[in-house]
Amino acid sequence: MINDVKIKNLKVICDERGRLMEILRKDDELFLKFGQVYITTAFPGVVKAWHYHKKQTDNIACINGKAVLALYDARETSSTFKEVNEFVLSLEESRLVHIPPMVYHGFKCMSDEEAFLINIPDKTYNYKKPDEFRIDPYHNNINYNWRKS
Repeated sequence: MINDVKIKNLKVICDERGRLMEILRKDDELFLKFGQVYITTAFPGVVKAWHYHKKQTDNIACINGKAVLALYDARETSSTFKEVNEFVLSLEESRLVHIPPMVYHGFKCMSDEEAFLINIPDKTYNYKKPDEFRIDPYHNNINYNWRKS
């Protein structure tokens, strides 16, 4: 596992009315501080990758559909430098992935329906000077093949 990446298994409580799933609480070990909450989606087969943040920590969970979330450690001083992790996320495989700064990440929708991922970063998005850096999902130096998943 990439250094400083953490996984929290989420519990889905289901009854005759529907489901409830707590994702991140203020008293969780993973909680740093609140920046904002947003949802990002991808249509079936679509890849949204690669990007990283220099300062921001992300906390990502899938709330509908199914996605493969891939991470790549670009931190040269990390003992897991160049390591790749892959996680399948869905409501049935419910987990929160805590992604530290300088770790590239992206996801691919693996379901026949649109995948919805919720992110709870510790920073607010800065429209004038975004802390978001992107590279092409297929043409890069990351040893990961989005076509295989």
